[in-house]
Amino acid sequence: MNKFFLYNTLSRQKEVFKPKFENDIRMYVCGPTVYDHPHVGNARPLIVFDLLFRILQKLYKSENVTYVRNITDIDDKIIETSQKQNIEIGQLTKIVTKYFHDDCLYLGCLNPNVEPKATEHISEMIELTKKLIELNYAYVESGHVYFDVMKYEDYGKLSNKKIDELVAGSRVEISEIKKNPVDFVLWKPSTDQEPGWNSPWGKGRPGWHLECSAMSEKYLGKEFDIHGGGLDLIFPHHENEIAQSNCANSTDSFAKYWMHNGYVTVNKQKMSKSLGNFITIDELKSKYDGQVLRLAMLSTHYRQPFDWNDKILEDAKKILGKWYEFYSQETIEINEENLNPLLDDLNTPLYISNLHSLYDKASKGDRQSAMQLSSSCKLIGLFNKDLETWSSSTISKLIDENEIKNLLHERNIAREQKNFAKSDQIRELLNSKGIAIEDKDGKTNWKYK
Repeated sequence: MNKFFLYNTLSRQKEVFKPKFENDIRMYVCGPTVYDHPHVGNARPLIVFDLLFRILQKLYKSENVTYVRNITDIDDKIIETSQKQNIEIGQLTKIVTKYFHDDCLYLGCLNPNVEPKATEHISEMIELTKKLIELNYAYVESGHVYFDVMKYEDYGKLSNKKIDELVAGSRVEISEIKKNPVDFVLWKPSTDQEPGWNSPWGKGRPGWHLECSAMSEKYLGKEFDIHGGGLDLIFPHHENEIAQSNCANSTDSFAKYWMHNGYVTVNKQKMSKSLGNFITIDELKSKYDGQVLRLAMLSTHYRQPFDWNDKILEDAKKILGKWYEFYSQETIEINEENLNPLLDDLNTPLYISNLHSLYDKASKGDRQSAMQLSSSCKLIGLFNKDLETWSSSTISKLIDENEIKNLLHERNIAREQKNFAKSDQIRELLNSKGIAIEDKDGKTNWKYK
């Protein structure tokens, strides 16, 4: 097997991937907090880690890879949104989880092996917190349980910062009852209006960081191979996961490889709901096939910022349209030359450059290149529809049914007025958008070509 290199945020260098357990690859990726429609920035980790999942399955066989991606369905943002919208929390999280799953399907993502929900693992979180208190890594104060960061000497090793650097301008919760500003909450009290569970420290709910440590341990063990997420999760979320898991389990290692995708930006500024510069994944569905967004994002290396604009989507749409000329239901083994860029820390820009070369050769009649192109597209989650489905979905996104009916109505009026020039003009317009029309027995019928 060829060597597989991954950039490890923990060591700040590319490393050869060596699984902790032979033929048992374990990966955990932080999933969504289900309080609102996912936006395009949220699509990037979905696509990046789906690609990684596919490559691991290819290298180690599907049955030997376990991919866990959680659902955070208890969080302050969820509580706030449910109160604003006057909707029960359970109903809100159910609706938004459905949005999320629809978006995953649209983007062509494989299902993870396990998708645990935070609310279904409260007992594991309570046990983990109790263990940290017993080991003197956590303390109780006014119904809160805090992790005592000063007790863990390796704190800051993932973000490569000292504690005083992390406090300054960081995303830490400010509270006068904490011993140290950077101490983080493991358990917090709930009011009667907030969801809560009984615990040794009173009715309350878990801290965000605790959730992922408890769920990853349950399904992957105390130590596993890969932990992934967006760049913004390095601190405090992933830093805190390492601290609480290593201390609770008396281990030096939690995840062996830490991988983080770069931001999606708009005019060089991070796309986020707080800045209001976002577009939801759902808003793209009427205009683009999900494969278009997938190819566009894979055109930039996952660790680099991806600057969002319409042109990159239009370009990806045209490229896919050309490549689909060589779609084949048959799949062949991808040769080393074409596969190798993906084995070098998921170098998708170089991989896609190779796909362009295969297309050029296929266009000149090289059947082997055509087969390589089709199989290579499938590996990265493209060509997930057959040619007929792709063609009809692409045509339908050029023009919707209401627009077709309005144009036919205009054409009928033009014909009644004997304005045949306008009638022909509308026919040609529809034809250019993939719509064939037929006048028969005083009626006009239309269909996709």
